[in-house]
Amino acid sequence: MTRTVTAGLDGSPESRAAVEWAAREAALRDLPLRILHVREPEAGLDADAAAAEEWARTVRESAAGLRLRHPAIEVVTDQVTGDPATALAEAADGAELLALGSRGLGRLGGFLIGSAGLSVIAHTMRPVVLVRAGEQAADEHQPDPSGVPSAATPFKPVVLGLDIDDPEGPSEALLEFAFDAAARRGTALRVVHGWTPPPYAAYGIPADPPVVPVFGRRASALLTKVLRPWRQKFPDVEVSEASQAGNAAPVVVDAARDASLVVVGRRIRTSPYGVHIGHVTQAVLHHAGAPVAVVAHG
Repeated sequence: MTRTVTAGLDGSPESRAAVEWAAREAALRDLPLRILHVREPEAGLDADAAAAEEWARTVRESAAGLRLRHPAIEVVTDQVTGDPATALAEAADGAELLALGSRGLGRLGGFLIGSAGLSVIAHTMRPVVLVRAGEQAADEHQPDPSGVPSAATPFKPVVLGLDIDDPEGPSEALLEFAFDAAARRGTALRVVHGWTPPPYAAYGIPADPPVVPVFGRRASALLTKVLRPWRQKFPDVEVSEASQAGNAAPVVVDAARDASLVVVGRRIRTSPYGVHIGHVTQAVLHHAGAPVAVVAHG
């Protein structure tokens, strides 16, 4: 069965932006686009039937517009009844990726993420992309020579926030997704890593050689080593790497200010309780202005 790029549509401006982003992504991946509306049951049979018909019309109209704007992709629609977070997580597990809308706080302000969106991210094994309200194709591209936003110019870089200090090693799924995204966009990949100096460095305790520069060189060397086989696998992707002292979240958010897509990871947790997406990923989701892809990994 062919996977789809799936987008959740609830009629809000942010969900419409996510559907448009998903259509562009489906074209990049040469995959069908599935528009999914999850309808919570209404009270009363008549009200429920009327709501179902109204939403069916909304989804049909959205699909018709997408077919006109993106004639090269196949667009399919679906409507299910149930809890939105559960239904969207189930849909994501059968998709190449899932796109969801999130209320934006401005280009540099990030997202307001609802509990359903966080739950979906925490409980699916597939990549989930958060798209802010108002996101336009031109936002992901370089300005034209006169400085005017344009979707006809090259893509801005893809930014990958990578944890190379994880005891289990960097995630291959995360690296594969980021390199592939950059390759499909024909753009550069900017890989960033934030590392924390040892506690005693903050107190000015002398060391020979100096502790912070030594840690910095080690982190940079390890990042280069991790990326070497991926550079060979994706030789056409221009890669820049930066290992910086400091909390990883602001390091990634700062690098993402001029990105077409930000890619971060989420370690899979087995606990059924709570929402576990990691503090760095959650911070990036709330503060990055570009679409953010969250990739689950073991």
